[in-house]
Amino acid sequence: MKKNSLLSVEFPDLELLQRFDVPGPRYTSYPTADRFSKDFGAKDFESVLAARPEGRDLSIYVHIPFCSNICYFCGCNKEVTKDHSRSKEYIEVLAMECDNVAKVLGGSRKVEQLHFGGGSPTFLNNDEILEVMRVITERFPLAEGAEVSVEVDPRTTPVDKVAALAKAGFNRMSVGVQDFNERVQIAINRVQPFEQTKAVFDAARANGFHSINMDLIYGLPFQSRETFAHTLDKVIELSPDRIALYHYAHLPEHFKAQRRINAADLPPSPEKVGIMMDAITRLSESGYHYIGMDHFAKRTDELAKAQEEGTLQRNFQGYSTKPECDMVALGVSSISKVHGCYAANPRDLPSYYEKVRSGALATVRGYLLNDDDKLRSKVIMELMCQFRVVKADIEKQFGINFNEYFDFELNNLKHFEKEGLVTLAEDAVSVTPKGKLLVRAVAMNFDRYLREDERVRRYSRIV
Repeated sequence: MKKNSLLSVEFPDLELLQRFDVPGPRYTSYPTADRFSKDFGAKDFESVLAARPEGRDLSIYVHIPFCSNICYFCGCNKEVTKDHSRSKEYIEVLAMECDNVAKVLGGSRKVEQLHFGGGSPTFLNNDEILEVMRVITERFPLAEGAEVSVEVDPRTTPVDKVAALAKAGFNRMSVGVQDFNERVQIAINRVQPFEQTKAVFDAARANGFHSINMDLIYGLPFQSRETFAHTLDKVIELSPDRIALYHYAHLPEHFKAQRRINAADLPPSPEKVGIMMDAITRLSESGYHYIGMDHFAKRTDELAKAQEEGTLQRNFQGYSTKPECDMVALGVSSISKVHGCYAANPRDLPSYYEKVRSGALATVRGYLLNDDDKLRSKVIMELMCQFRVVKADIEKQFGINFNEYFDFELNNLKHFEKEGLVTLAEDAVSVTPKGKLLVRAVAMNFDRYLREDERVRRYSRIV
């Protein structure tokens, strides 16, 4: 086992990693999205929005589903098309959905965080980008200092589009890269020269973007520790403020595009784990703080500071700096989280268009958290974000005796403690440096629903 002193991350040996490497949720929500029910519909979400109290921050997510080309690794909800005229109808319906939400939304409408994801938002042309931003901000004005971010595909983002994004009000971007190795790029159908990505980075900085994230993936076909070391050289040269290093989950039975990836070309487990560990070591030596799971941030970044201050959160976009922020999600397949409930829009465009044009909210399924859900959500999110749960804090907030309420879970965790992955102290449950890479497995012990059925097989593996 190897310890990285800069991050207090200890790398377990391969045998231990493989023993605890089970399929499990990423816990961008609790309960997870596969628990949502059709019993929770548009009228239910309307009641929640109307009752939203003053004093809660508002975040908005906008889903742009279109992509010009298919990436074989991708499991996102998307519409692959060369027909750019399709975005016109989508923007028109998105404006209708904004009106439908604005009619019923209680509380503050000032937006602290706005995020455009996809698909690929840069499928839109420059005028469409400005139009969508106008549609959103006329109904939901941006707060002073708001974080306004967009996911960018360098293949569809020339320099003038970066300027258009800045003019529209975006001040942060997330750049999709995955890997700079050409052989890997060909295998995943995403050929993207380094110079193309560098041009986006240079333009973003010239246009005043405050923060740039880069998305990478390990476990892709033809990757090796040697090839990914060269990719990391180029990542460090570009010096993004944040990095997401995702584990590729090969699930061709769920994602049709992945059937074009030959499983025999994927790196074997020891090599894949080595890629991950090399990346953690290299990035930490280059000034990045390991936030957890698959995220890194420069030590001066707000994400690193939020973790230090204990305010880091997780949502459907990953880690967030805004605690207790209601997120209203717009567009096909988007999922809102507002004041104790989740509300999901249809996953296909025809159903989404029909719901919105009816004048109702687009919600087709969702979930209203009960007291046990809220308690377990808090515990799981503390583990995922802070690697530690202070029992007294939970007892004070929820009026329980922690040891009595979680007697079953604490007994299960004794096995983790024996392996050195957690410490079960009188005052707290803490994930050790050795357990950080397996924090999802630790959190799963507090997931009541995983004990009730066999859905665990549907999730990706942890490492």
